[in-house]
Amino acid sequence: MSQFLDKLKANLDGKNVRVVFPEGVDLRILTAAIELNKTSYVHPIVLGNENEIIELAEKESLDMGDLEIINPADCKDKEELVDAFVERRNGKVTKDQAEEILNDVNYFGTMLVYANKADGLVSGAMHSTPNTVRPALQIIKTKPGVSRTSGIFFMLREDELYVMGDCAINPVLNAEELAEVAVETARTAQSFHVDPVVALLSFSTHGSAKTEETERVRTAAQHAKDKLPEVPIDGEFQFDAAFVPSVAEKKAPDSEIKGNANVFIFPTLEAGNIGYKIAQRLGGFEAYGPILQGLNQPVNDLSRGCTTDEVFNLALFTATQALATKAEHE
Repeated sequence: MSQFLDKLKANLDGKNVRVVFPEGVDLRILTAAIELNKTSYVHPIVLGNENEIIELAEKESLDMGDLEIINPADCKDKEELVDAFVERRNGKVTKDQAEEILNDVNYFGTMLVYANKADGLVSGAMHSTPNTVRPALQIIKTKPGVSRTSGIFFMLREDELYVMGDCAINPVLNAEELAEVAVETARTAQSFHVDPVVALLSFSTHGSAKTEETERVRTAAQHAKDKLPEVPIDGEFQFDAAFVPSVAEKKAPDSEIKGNANVFIFPTLEAGNIGYKIAQRLGGFEAYGPILQGLNQPVNDLSRGCTTDEVFNLALFTATQALATKAEHE
């Protein structure tokens, strides 16, 4: 276990942050929720048919203890949530339509977060990314001044920690949008007590090549720096110039990054997805995420190939985001 995850647990100790898991009939989810329920970090709320969940637990010899289970079909708060959903959708759905929509566990779980009956949501073990993200965009929505959500990964290897984005959501962004992702990623890093040093990546370093693509990244870096002047942000960089001090000294001697970047912003989703998976599979890094950022309340998306440990750990990240969100509003 890395020191970083130990710190997350220490910061969450005694907080019992309420995290909802819409996919209670998935063994990985149920097992992780049971383990979380034994801690003081996270209070899990599992959604699904209670009889099916009990049957799964008995089949796998799992002791559910006092695990909280909610069935969206007969929840006592269903009518309240339906009315709130109709209001939130501002005339786009009728009450009858809302009743049907909230039978979907992801919509129901997202409404629990919106109504402050839960602090965050973790889904995706059984659902695609759009099925997890769409309810969040419709209900929780993005923070003021943020135009879109984006997906980042925390990359851990022993006590090394790096943050990479956008690796999950936006295929191509213009310069202003890319700058927004850089700023939000830096702020997310700060909310996890990481001091960000942000490099916007390309195939060029400080004008060594000049194309439409490199100029977009260079412009994005300047926009991001203007928005967050207290954070070291620079680009465009080739990865080695951002990461290796001796290379940085040759390629970008005047940059404040100096080869010490720990937050990497990729120029496209294609590059980001390839990049983090290379680090994961060839570099031996553990990839935690995608952590969704830019939303008013935390919703995070698992890979459908996730393990029980990944579910458990993503809940820790989600709970940490929830505490940071509460602190922002106090």
